[in-house]
Formats: sequence, structure tokens, C-alpha cells
Amino acid sequence: MATRRGRGALRPGFKSSGSAVFGQQGTDKVHDAILKQARKSGQLNLSGRGLSEVPASVWKINQELPEESRNVNLDNADERWWEQVDLTKLILASNSISHLHEDIINLPALIVLDVHDNSLVSLPENLAKLKELSRLILSHNKLSKIPSCLYSLDKLTTLHLAHNEITELGEDIGQLLFIEDLDISHNKLTALPQSIGYLAKVFKFNASNNEICDLPEQIGGLNAVRILDMTHNQLTRLPESVGTLANLEQLHLRHNKLTYLPLLKGCHKLKDLQVGNNGIKEIRPEQMEHLYSLSVLDIRDNKISVLPEEITILQALERLDLTNNDLSCLPFSLGTMSKLKSIVLDGNPLKAIRRDIIMRGTNELKKYLQSRIEEPVETNTTESAVIKQANGASGIIGGTGDYLDPHTIKLTGTIEYYNKKSTEIPTVVWEVMKDKQIKVINFSKNLLQKWPENLVLVGDHLQQLNLGFNRLTTVSSDVGLFINLIYLDLRNNQLHDLPEDVKQLHKLREISIAYNRLKSIPKALYGLPKLEILLASDNQIDKLDVTGIKETPVLATLDLQNNNISQVPPELGNCSQLRSLQLEGNAFRNPRPAILAKGTGPLLEWLRGRIT
Repeated sequence: MATRRGRGALRPGFKSSGSAVFGQQGTDKVHDAILKQARKSGQLNLSGRGLSEVPASVWKINQELPEESRNVNLDNADERWWEQVDLTKLILASNSISHLHEDIINLPALIVLDVHDNSLVSLPENLAKLKELSRLILSHNKLSKIPSCLYSLDKLTTLHLAHNEITELGEDIGQLLFIEDLDISHNKLTALPQSIGYLAKVFKFNASNNEICDLPEQIGGLNAVRILDMTHNQLTRLPESVGTLANLEQLHLRHNKLTYLPLLKGCHKLKDLQVGNNGIKEIRPEQMEHLYSLSVLDIRDNKISVLPEEITILQALERLDLTNNDLSCLPFSLGTMSKLKSIVLDGNPLKAIRRDIIMRGTNELKKYLQSRIEEPVETNTTESAVIKQANGASGIIGGTGDYLDPHTIKLTGTIEYYNKKSTEIPTVVWEVMKDKQIKVINFSKNLLQKWPENLVLVGDHLQQLNLGFNRLTTVSSDVGLFINLIYLDLRNNQLHDLPEDVKQLHKLREISIAYNRLKSIPKALYGLPKLEILLASDNQIDKLDVTGIKETPVLATLDLQNNNISQVPPELGNCSQLRSLQLEGNAFRNPRPAILAKGTGPLLEWLRGRIT
């Protein structure tokens, strides 16, 4: 609040020192009316006036009064000296001022001093005498150090020093016990003093865009801090004391060199955690279990390959940014997080989720993930597939839950034992298949880790075999004995390759090896005379063997979406037998999405045009 004539006030008989009045001096670019108004309001705004220095009249605004102000005639309503107030707010922003005069001591009632966006290289020592100063804005200047006079301002609550050239923050910073808003961003600091921990009233601390390599353990003394911004520094670790900041609501750590997510046990009020653009490789469950209030988690541009199921601990989470990591899949439990409104996944080599699902948006993605959550597995699922005795007739539980007796199986040539969550095919299933011409077998959606050995006993007439959605790591060489096989489904397993014996499947027309761990198209598939459809999306395939593709004469459909292909050979354009070529979701830049969107014909033509 502006005060009436105070320590700097003059009696009517005071005689001026002869300085020029506002508007008459060469450096003064302020009209007399502004000065007159300042003496009434206690506030003077000289921002953006092209000043290279502060006019002397400003420092003596309450000392050198115009002649009419000393007129004691009560009828003079223009400007009466006893109605004037001391200057409490001075704004000198956006000029070209390089220094402040020591005469600043003549403004002892000053509460706010804003000199941001100037050319200051130093501060006057008399600044320490402004004991009422509460808000000091010095951002966007050329200060290389903080003068000791500043640390004597014991009523200071706001100090902005952003965008200067400061290389060191002295230990005396701890003397500013009442500071609440401290901004030292965009400087050249390499460390923070231990005394930073004395600033127990700071609620907003911005030290971003410096070169700070480490934080002192004493930073845990910032008991009141709600916003801590350390973006764009060189931090490799955080002290454990950061996890004790009970009032912390926003923690910004983007663009550092952190290799792990900090453990924030005591930060129960934390709402916004930004740790993008670091080198974090994993997220552990214990790093999330205390963040009950977290609504924004930004972990983009890291090296995270697995997102743990325990992510659902963050029930208040609304936005999750996973851009540019190494994720190949997502936990299905993400779909159950009711408050989650935004999941950003760009730049991840996702294999287990089709690109078109991701492109539909967060809600559709959550629905998809939720639909993939499996029901609890019974402990005796194998025993549930038993022979049912009824009037002397035996049967087994089929994929639909109906009982299939041997007579039905013999007539249809089909056996379905799927979605049973079994780790092996029960003996009773093989017994009921004995001596029958089985043409179709569906063992999908179980938990098989090994190729069923007994398949060889029924393979002579087998035309369709479905072992998808299991946990197979290898395919037995016995597969080569199924010489009548037309359709083979091996998707959603853990295969790295196929055996050479696949070359014996001369009648094979379609094979699905999507959602596995293949790094290349298995060589055994090349040259199969009747292979028309090859589905190999969502693997880790990183290069194409154009010669092998050309040697597969009737291959018409080749799906290689969501792999790691970094370069598409132009010679692929000569594979004229292809009618459907899907390459979306790979790492290559050319051909661009606009070319891919035109279809297979224009894509092959575009590739041929680049053959040298």
C-alpha cells in the first residue's frame, strides 16, 4: 500500500537542486503527467520507452517537487505535497538500461522493482538499503553473478533471475528466508549450494536450462515447494531427499541424463511427473506405488521396453505419454484405468497391437486392451477335458463346450480343443483321434510351450493346423511330414525361426506367423510352389530378401506391417506376382505414407522407378 509523505518527503520551503524537470532532459522520455500521477499512486511504469539509463528525476521523484506542489493554497487542486505518497512500485522493463544508480536509495519505500529485459551487468550496493523490497524481477539481463547486496533483502518473497549469465549461486542465498518464488532458469549454473535447503517457504523453484549435474541432499528442506522444475540440465541422479517433498505437485525433469525413475515415497500430492528425454530403461512397480494423485506421467523419449502391469496403481492418471520408447506391447490392464483419457504411443515398435487400433484413439485402444484380459485360469483345466461316459458312449469337451463323440469326429475329420488354457494336450484327446482321418486340428489359445509330439500320428491327412495363441518357441521338424497341409496358423507365439523341413509342404497355400519374434522371413518359406498368403506382421523383421520373395512364384499377399524394416529395396518392385503388399508401421522413411496409401500397384511402380 502506498504511504503518505514518508522519509523522503520535503517541506514546502525545500529548494530544488536545479535538475531538469521531466520532459526537458535529453534522456527523459516521460511526460510530466506520468511523474505527477506516480506521486499520487505510488506506482511508476516506464517500460518500453527506449531508455538507456534511468533519468535522475526518477530517483528524486519524492524530493524535487514542482513549484506548484509547494503552494500551500488550499484552493490549488493540482498537486498538493501533503497528499503525495512514496513510490512503492517501479517498472523499468524492456529498455536498454545497463546500470542502476546508487541514488536508488532515495526510494526506501519501494516494494516492487521490475527491471526485466534490459542490459544490466551489475546492481548498485545501495540496493541492500531497500528494506521493504518484496518483489525483484531481473530476468533477461546480462548479470554474471549475484551481488552480495541482494542477499540483504530480508523481506524478498519473489526473485526472478532467469535468462542471465550467472555461473554460481552463492551460499548466502540461504539468507532469503522468506523467498516464495525463485526463478534462476536459463543461466550457466553447474551446481546448487547446500544452503538452498534453508528456503523453507519456496513454493515455486525453477532452475531449468542450466548445466546442473547434481542436486544437494539439502534440497529436501524445501518443505513448501509445489513446483520444482529442473528441465534441461545434466542430472544423472536425484537425491533421496526429493522423495520427502510432501507438498510437491509438479516435478519436471525432462532433458536430463537420468537412467532410472526417482523413488518418490513421500510425494503423495504429486500430480504432474515429467521425466521425458532421459535414458530411463525400466519402470519398476515400487517406483509408482506411492503416486496416488498422479494425473500426468510423461516418460517420452526414453529406452523403456516394458511397461509393468502395476501401472494400474496410478488410478488418478489421466495422461500417459510413451512417445519414442522401445515398447513392443502394452499391459492389458491399461484398459481398466477409468480416468485415463490420453495414451500417446508414437514412435514405439509395437508388435502386439495393430496400427489401425492405435490410430482410432485412446478409448478404442483401451477397449481393445480390456478385451484381451483373460479370465482366471482354473487349476484343473487339463482334467476338465475327460471322457464323458454316457450310455456307454465316450466323448471329449470340444472348443465350444459341447461333447464331441468319436463318431462325430470320424464323420467331420475335425478336432477342436481350443481356449482351454492347457499346457499340454490330454491323452484322451489323442485316443479319440486314433485311427481316424483327421483333416482339421485346432489347438489354439492354450498354453502350449512345446510342439505336440503326437501330431505326427495323425498327420497323413491333415490339411489345416491351428496352433496360434500359445507359447511355442520352436516348431518340430515333424511338420515336414504333413505333406497335405494347406493352412498353417502359428501366430501369437514366441518363434524365432522355422525349420528347413517346412520346404516339404508343397501344398501349403497360407501361413500366419504374425506376432512372433522373427527377425527375418524364414528361408524355408521361399520357393514353396503353392504359397499364396504369407502373414508376418508384428515381428522384428529388419530386412527383406527380395530374391527369396521372387522365387515364391504365386505369392500374392505379403503382410509385413509393424516390423523393424529400415529400408525397402527398390528391387521389390519387380515382384510382379504380389497383389497385396502391406508395409505400414515400419521404421523406413521412404516410401512415405502417402505412397503406401495408394495401394500395392502404385507402390510397386514407385519402387521400380528407383532401381538404378
